[in-house]
Amino acid sequence: MDERITQHTDIELREPVLVAAFRGWNDAGDAATFAASHLGRVWSATQLASIDPEDFYDFQAVRPQVELVDGTTRKITWPANEFTAARLTGTNNDVIILVGTEPSTKWRSFSNLIVEIAQAHRVKLVITLGALLADVAHSRPVQITGTAVDSDLIARLNLQRSRYEGPTGIVGVLHEAFSRAGIDSASLWAAVPHYLAVTPNPKAALALVERATQLVGAAAEIDDLLRATSVYEERVTEMVAGDDDVQAYVRMLEERTDEQEDMEEMDPSQMPSGEDIAAEFERFLRDKGQG
Repeated sequence: MDERITQHTDIELREPVLVAAFRGWNDAGDAATFAASHLGRVWSATQLASIDPEDFYDFQAVRPQVELVDGTTRKITWPANEFTAARLTGTNNDVIILVGTEPSTKWRSFSNLIVEIAQAHRVKLVITLGALLADVAHSRPVQITGTAVDSDLIARLNLQRSRYEGPTGIVGVLHEAFSRAGIDSASLWAAVPHYLAVTPNPKAALALVERATQLVGAAAEIDDLLRATSVYEERVTEMVAGDDDVQAYVRMLEERTDEQEDMEEMDPSQMPSGEDIAAEFERFLRDKGQG
């Protein structure tokens, strides 16, 4: 195995599903990494492997963190890409969970290392989690879109064909790497309200967890996420109520959603850019002022 990979333990796994999420561009509201970390915790996943960050990060852009241990010893924590694994009951496959940080450089080499780890453990399916900012209301159900390229996988898992064209993150590069390696992969995306700066977003994380567990074929405890979602909704409702302009904008988003009775799943290729969302909000405020 590549010297940049550290294998922490050797666990015998049954055709595992790899669930992966990355901090950064693919992780609006920290929803994707929050969801993946939650799955690792409730499934009691143990450390499996890690990737040395030295070759893949600009540490001036993604800085390591320093902390004091026992009040005296200084410890530096580097950007991590940690694999954990869990044996699952009630299903024929186990799970590997990767929670990482989008690299600054050498994306192809980075993706090849992940593929190497997946092949070493005979991964049968890869599910990446992502979250994007969108013009959606926090008070409505989170829209989750599941996409894939392979026609058989789309039919088997009830996914959509990915039609996105444009800038991509490490998730997009990783899917291409798995495709070249002959490993099935699917991607789940949650829509996160763009007008909120609340992180992490437990409501979006909960939606990702519920959809991911359907694809994995194993149940996961969600009581903590349900409680966090309830607190989140209360906090956000209070914040929105304190700003008349935002409150009116949210009502417009709610009405737009409610009018679409048979609303199709979100298509990431049709989602507006950040500039488009900001421009729409500015137009809304201008129109409101004129009215």
